[in-house]
Amino acid sequence: MGMSHYYKNLREKVGNELILMPSAAGIIRNEKRDILFQNKGNGEKWSLPAGAIEVGEAPAEALCREVWEETGLIVIPKKLLGVFGGEDFRYKYPNGHKVEYNVYVFDCEIKSGKLSRIDSESAELSYFSFEDMPELALPYPNSLFLQNENKDVYFQWNEQWLKNLR
Repeated sequence: MGMSHYYKNLREKVGNELILMPSAAGIIRNEKRDILFQNKGNGEKWSLPAGAIEVGEAPAEALCREVWEETGLIVIPKKLLGVFGGEDFRYKYPNGHKVEYNVYVFDCEIKSGKLSRIDSESAELSYFSFEDMPELALPYPNSLFLQNENKDVYFQWNEQWLKNLR
């Protein structure tokens, strides 16, 4: 689908300046438990199927919409695995747009569909084992992808910040 009217209007006002972008991403596994990643084919590194949360949209709804647009799969979010953001999740697109993502990452179950690109945002879709994962555009912790370790929600934060409150 590309950029929504909301983000186009925002970009017309702020140009390439840094904006906060609430987003949702999904960890989607095949029957072999390999993880689905996408490559946009524009020089960016690989990523999870993901995208911006639109005005009026819940994070899980955004996830389902984005996954379908990018992969042709209909998924059901089963569990929130982590919430990420801050400087580590700043990104500069090849066109110069700067964003700082706040990402809700969900563990997903494939309900139906066939792996195929619905829009032009994915040049390549491929499943990878944890051991053979490609280099990712965003610095998700490896533990996020280890299915047996995902018992608690991962909240990204710096414990030093908490110590500074004292």
